[in-house]
Amino acid sequence: MEKGTIFDIKEFAVHDGPGVRQTVFLKGCPLRCQWCHNPEGLEARPQLMFSRSSCIRCGKCMEVCPFGAAAGQKTSGSPDETGMEETGAFFPGSACTACGACVSVCPMGLRQISGKVMTSVQLADAIRENSDYYAALGGGVTFSGGDPLMQGAFLLEVLEQISDLHTAIETSAYASPQLFSRIAERLSFIMTDVKLMDPGLHKHYTGVDNTVILENLRSLCRGSKPFVVRIPLIPGVNDTRENLEATAAFLAGSDSLLRVEILPYHKTAGAKYSMLGMEYHPGFDVEAPLRMPQSVFEKYKIRSEIL
Repeated sequence: MEKGTIFDIKEFAVHDGPGVRQTVFLKGCPLRCQWCHNPEGLEARPQLMFSRSSCIRCGKCMEVCPFGAAAGQKTSGSPDETGMEETGAFFPGSACTACGACVSVCPMGLRQISGKVMTSVQLADAIRENSDYYAALGGGVTFSGGDPLMQGAFLLEVLEQISDLHTAIETSAYASPQLFSRIAERLSFIMTDVKLMDPGLHKHYTGVDNTVILENLRSLCRGSKPFVVRIPLIPGVNDTRENLEATAAFLAGSDSLLRVEILPYHKTAGAKYSMLGMEYHPGFDVEAPLRMPQSVFEKYKIRSEIL
């Protein structure tokens, strides 16, 4: 039996597929998009998240942390390999094993573990608890992330156990065509990102080439499975007429494409990075005005909307 790592299950989701839905967020993503707003979904392993700004520096976390003793119970100093900061707020950094010992002792409730390991049966059972309710609202369950395809074998096992439900996925489509095809045929609905058409720019801004992404997208365009393309629109990165024209031309003529959804960049994208001991330094101007040439899609007779 496969096991997977889940970092959230959102109830009453209205933008993650038809109707009202549950959205299951799986950890792990093969891309490193410079605008990612869910950094807790990047790594496949469970991680500690810590809200530093409200820390009262009581030291209780250091007392129970196996790396706290090694730090000599410091309360100040420059950042080093111990994770100590000048504020005195303790974070073990990359050494953290997400054991959770510090979570229960924090008097302010500022610590949490992002990522819970579950078997496919456990997740399928959790989904079924409210599945009748969501079905009555024309919905079902959506798998998001991260990217669910990173846990492909686990996802396949879950899908086999809920084959009677309406199932959807939000994905980058970065996976082998064989895995993508196996998962796609078990889904009711697909939402896939298209970030950039130019392979060089795609690799620069996401860390990976887009060849396999476009191959999987091409199979969707030729197939019969209903799908939506989502474009996270980033200022100065992919909001050019040239990029959107190339995207529209690639998608044109697909009978299975329902629409293109445009998700404008939000300046709060970097809000959660510090909670993971990460820094947010995107390689684009977050203050730049965002261009939205929707007329490009109208030209190719593709329905589009801004979310």
